Amino acid sequence: MDRAPTIKDVAELAKVHAATASRALNPATRSMVTARTANRVLEAARTLGYAPNSAARSLRTRTSLVAGVIIPDLRNPMFPPIVRGIEDGLRAGGYMALLGNTDGDPARERELLDAMRGRQTDGFILATSRRDSVAMEEGGRPVPTVLVNRRTDAADVPSVTADNAVGIHALVRLLVAAGHTRIAHLAGPQDLSTGWERRRAFGDAMSEHGLSAERIVTCAGFTTEAGLEGTLTLLDTTPGTTAIVAGNDLIALGCYEALVDRGVRCPEDISVTGFNDIPFPGRQQPALTTVRIPHYEIGLEAARLLLERIGNPEAPAKRVVLPVEVVERDSIAPAH
Repeated sequence: MDRAPTIKDVAELAKVHAATASRALNPATRSMVTARTANRVLEAARTLGYAPNSAARSLRTRTSLVAGVIIPDLRNPMFPPIVRGIEDGLRAGGYMALLGNTDGDPARERELLDAMRGRQTDGFILATSRRDSVAMEEGGRPVPTVLVNRRTDAADVPSVTADNAVGIHALVRLLVAAGHTRIAHLAGPQDLSTGWERRRAFGDAMSEHGLSAERIVTCAGFTTEAGLEGTLTLLDTTPGTTAIVAGNDLIALGCYEALVDRGVRCPEDISVTGFNDIPFPGRQQPALTTVRIPHYEIGLEAARLLLERIGNPEAPAKRVVLPVEVVERDSIAPAH
């Protein structure tokens, strides 16, 4: 075949009507045909090397089949597997991801949102939102938006997060079982749901064990540098601390640096825990005890929610919370 294959060629090879082939090839209408027919059409399309004309489809349906994905920091190892899950989930729905990185700059986020809207993206997955509302409108209609690893206080935007409270409670329980009572928390920024929820969970967990939750320092960011500064402040203001629950793994790695700087041994003098189980902590010395979150599944579920939202932008917002597990390594020792 010298020319590019058409939908009619696919239909002829699959022995179906062209309209049936069109429905089978469109993820949004594939459920309108039987699975057997859909598989036959998809196989025919692969055999012929047929590729839908997305530009023509966009003109017909007024959709771009592109979703904007904005994250705060590509250097943070927790985001690549989340983005991979998002891409795989969107691809299954016939969409592609347009990725943007803000480096934590709200102005840059606004620039990216405006630029992506200008390219007629059909919706957004945001890992950058703060606790206040981020609901967006265009022409008086809501723009389909899903939050990933973050959520708003008002629950007005669909979100997918890990179970922050369960993870923090499990870490505190582990430290108390090791005999620790003077436990501190290096909290993340309180304008972010992850920082606020984990700090609140720390207070609740300490109260459950009849312990004081006064040893808290709020870090400027979820970064190694912020963890270093926060730990130095903690050591200066709360002597006698025997264990630290860090707001995430990067803060915990900064904590490691501060302890070395002050000649404090981990875990012999102070035990340390993290949160997220990014690739690096298992290779640190000592290997970091942390909470493992389902990174890929969080991205996959966010993509699924966005596809739902694109289909019905005014549906009630769903808040999906995925389970976590503690990974015990070498950074906890019995209290002296």
